[in-house]
Amino acid sequence: MIRLFVAIEIPETVRLRMAALGAGMPGARWVESQNLHLNLRFIGEVDEGMYRDVAGVLEEVHAPGFDLTLEGIGYFGSGKAARSIHVEVARNPELGFLRDKIESALVRMGLPPEARKFSPHVTLARLKGTSAERLGVFLAHNNLFHAGPIAVGRFTLFSSFLSHSGPIYRAERIYPLANRAAPAQALGAAAEDDIGG
Repeated sequence: MIRLFVAIEIPETVRLRMAALGAGMPGARWVESQNLHLNLRFIGEVDEGMYRDVAGVLEEVHAPGFDLTLEGIGYFGSGKAARSIHVEVARNPELGFLRDKIESALVRMGLPPEARKFSPHVTLARLKGTSAERLGVFLAHNNLFHAGPIAVGRFTLFSSFLSHSGPIYRAERIYPLANRAAPAQALGAAAEDDIGG
C-alpha cells in the first residue's frame, strides 16, 4: 500500500521563511521546512494498481499556470482546542479551478468525493495544549507574513511514509500546467534533484 496526496510545491526560499516562524509556541509540533506544501487533495492509502490509475488520470488534468500569494497566518480549531496553525493563501480563482479539475478527475475514476470544503493553506504546525494566549501572541507577531507572487507551473503527486522522525514525502510524479513547464514525468533519481526539495 502507498499513501498519496496531490500538492503544489513551495519554493525553497519561501519554505525557509515560513520555517523561521517556528518558535515560541509550547505544544506546537512544527512541520519540517522540506515538508511545507499547499495540499490540493489527500487521497490516502491505495494499492499499486490504484496508484497507477491515479497517476494516469492526473495526466488528463489540464489547467493554466498561475501566480499565487501567501499572506497572513490562520489556525483551525478554537482557543485551547486549536488544532493547527497555517499560512493562508490569498483568494485565487485559478487555484480553485485547478483543485476542482483534480477533484473531478479523481472522482470520475472512482474515488469518493472530498468531504471537506477546500480551504487553501500551508500547515506550519500541529498544536496540542497550546494556550489561547500564546496562540494570540504568535498570530499578532506573524500575521503580516507575505510571500509572492509565486509562479505555479506544475502540481505534484506525493507519497507519504511515516518514520520515527516524522513523515517523509516523496514526489512521485510531476504534472505541468499550460504554458509553464515540460511534459508530465515520472521521477527517477535525476528528476528528483530538479524539484528543488
